[in-house]
Amino acid sequence: MQKIKGIIGLLFKLYIAVIFFLFALLLYPFFWFLQLNSSWRKKGFKVLVIWSWFLRIFCFYLVRYKQKATLPKGPFIIVANHSSYLDIFLLPSILPKHPFSFLGKAEILKYPIVRTYFKALNIPVYRRDKSKAGQAIIQAQKAMQEGWSIVIFPEGTIPDDNIPQMIPFKNGAFRLAKNLNVPILPVTFTQNFHLFSDPTNWLGPAHPGIVDVYIHPYISINEVANLSIEQLSSRCFQTIEAPLRHAHPALFKNT
Repeated sequence: MQKIKGIIGLLFKLYIAVIFFLFALLLYPFFWFLQLNSSWRKKGFKVLVIWSWFLRIFCFYLVRYKQKATLPKGPFIIVANHSSYLDIFLLPSILPKHPFSFLGKAEILKYPIVRTYFKALNIPVYRRDKSKAGQAIIQAQKAMQEGWSIVIFPEGTIPDDNIPQMIPFKNGAFRLAKNLNVPILPVTFTQNFHLFSDPTNWLGPAHPGIVDVYIHPYISINEVANLSIEQLSSRCFQTIEAPLRHAHPALFKNT
């Protein structure tokens, strides 16, 4: 039975890949045109929102807001747990009115078509090159000064084991928030890890379903200023982890 589920999951992953690239190709001319002028760049984000909606509709993912707190005004930093590529695919349609850039690993630039979308709106992080990693922070600061919010997965990667348990947060997101004096918005995805597991895990789970998302109350500018980087990291970790513990108590019973 487990093997049959794995094969079904693999077929669904292949289906998602087809949908993903099909709509990426269909929307590419619009996206390419909007990138010709820097003043149109935020309109390019709307193309990503449409793309995200197509994925939700044609891959049969229903987003359910378990919590939907008021969002801060102006640019802010979004920090979320990272257990699936769905976290990336769905965020534009979950937060469609707040143009944002992902601060993400540069390995994404290896993929055709996706590379163009990523380079135009997002910020690659070269994790093995410290000088280029520093450039990413400078780019993020510039983007926020231009009114863009920034998405950072503070775990730095999708954990290899014990998903959905999180691994310790890196401090970059919280240091950036303090340097730029901007709010932090914690977000939790509780089901994505089994709705769409890592594609390299060929027989891992993948199926349509409900994407439960928690948009937590944001940490204000005053709180960011008054708390240390370590305190901000700890507070966000606990906030993001709480729904995971509630949704999957058996997976957290030994922690």
